[in-house]
Amino acid sequence: MNKEFIKAVKDLGQEKGIDQEILFDAVEAALKTSYKNQLGSAADIKVDINRETGEVKVYRLYQVVEEITFENTQMLLEDALEHDRHVETGDIVEVLVTTKEFGRKAAQNAKQMVVQRIREAERNVIYDRYIDKTDDIVTALLHRSDGKNYYIDLGNTEAILPPAEQVSAENYQVGSRIKVFVTEVRKTSKGPQIVVSRTHPGLIKRLFEIEVPEIFNGVVEIKSIAREAGSRTKIAVYAGDKNVDPVGACVGPKGIRVQTIVQEINGEKIDIVEWSEDPVVYVKNALCPSKVLNVTVEDEEEHKVKAIVPDHQLSLAIGREGQNARLAARLTSWKIDIKSATQAGFIEDNDLR
Repeated sequence: MNKEFIKAVKDLGQEKGIDQEILFDAVEAALKTSYKNQLGSAADIKVDINRETGEVKVYRLYQVVEEITFENTQMLLEDALEHDRHVETGDIVEVLVTTKEFGRKAAQNAKQMVVQRIREAERNVIYDRYIDKTDDIVTALLHRSDGKNYYIDLGNTEAILPPAEQVSAENYQVGSRIKVFVTEVRKTSKGPQIVVSRTHPGLIKRLFEIEVPEIFNGVVEIKSIAREAGSRTKIAVYAGDKNVDPVGACVGPKGIRVQTIVQEINGEKIDIVEWSEDPVVYVKNALCPSKVLNVTVEDEEEHKVKAIVPDHQLSLAIGREGQNARLAARLTSWKIDIKSATQAGFIEDNDLR
């Protein structure tokens, strides 16, 4: 061990983003384990590496006793005084071990353990870095596929985009850059596994937080999101300040803000509605783009409402294969029974026809 070793550790720390002290601790721990294997598992070993010179000192630790019962870990006071004249019974004395006793096999084992511990440290650094990115967006290179999964290159590691998190309508091109939502970071025996998504509602939420300053600043709040990825999303927003139009803020001047998000999700339709604590108002808003003539609460405990729409807008309110009604129900958490005016015996106002 010398200054070249110290430089190598420092360079490795910078390259891998690992604290240098973690690397030194890893080397010391590996040497300690190797020495214990050579000297006997009962032996108590201390390894100290000088951070400036690279000099390694190995000490065998003994407890000072009046009578020895364990030779590997105990030493009589008279013998201990030869190593430290200030030692007393009950103290721990450190006896310097010559590194010449450290055989080639032990050195090789130590090297393997150092490599293993450095890998573990690197994995921990990656895990700590990306666990903080859970529920956030990352933009990275889509660099390979195994036929089912796509793998996103994050520089020092990769994330997996599994089939369940892929939008069927999207065509992923290896070599292109892509925005993905980090759903999970978990530790495995092979290192951290980072799972990302293109279908998660959180992707929409974070895109709005990025594009709409009023959301980022907390002036406008996202209350709920219901999404069928690749087809349609409904998002409910609210502003505590009555002078702020939450829907208008999200749409942006000439629709530029929402259009930027729509482009990012490859044309998926987005309905932005105003949230209300009044379920009648909220459900009426959520059923857009259909007009709603009337909403009544049928069962408050069961969260059931009935919505009446103009005859000619019944199919619009329900949506293709029930999508609009389904998303509105998920957005509001109310079960919505949609009826046409004729079905409900409701007399329409001419202005709503």
